[in-house]
Amino acid sequence: MKVTTNGTSVLGMPLLDFSKIALPGIGGNEQVLVRAREGFEKVKAASEEMTEALRETYSNNARSATDYGLKVFEISNANAGSALDFFIHLCGSKSASDVFTLSATQTRKAFDTASDQNRELWALTQKLASETGEPIRKHFSKVLHQAG
Repeated sequence: MKVTTNGTSVLGMPLLDFSKIALPGIGGNEQVLVRAREGFEKVKAASEEMTEALRETYSNNARSATDYGLKVFEISNANAGSALDFFIHLCGSKSASDVFTLSATQTRKAFDTASDQNRELWALTQKLASETGEPIRKHFSKVLHQAG
């Protein structure tokens, strides 16, 4: 909004002079101002603390998600290799009983491997959950102690 030299807006309306407005309870009461300033400082400190918590949480989450993704790639590679080995052995089998034996062995091996892989992924998931929640819990507790 443009202001003219005589203190009015372009439309000729006088502008408000906030310096002359008295706010009830704040005007000359120094204690209220001190308490307000302390309150604002606490809010600012809490905001900074929570920002730090979110930064740590994001960092931990990114690291754990990367570990999880790499484990999924490792598992996929191992499973693909196992499947290729099975097909190579299957192509070299001479009889139906060889095919049946290879299939049964591969099924048992795949089940055991999948169980182990699921345990590894579950452990990484639990680690991700605990590492994500820990910074938030730690910083939130700190903020509550500062406020109290």
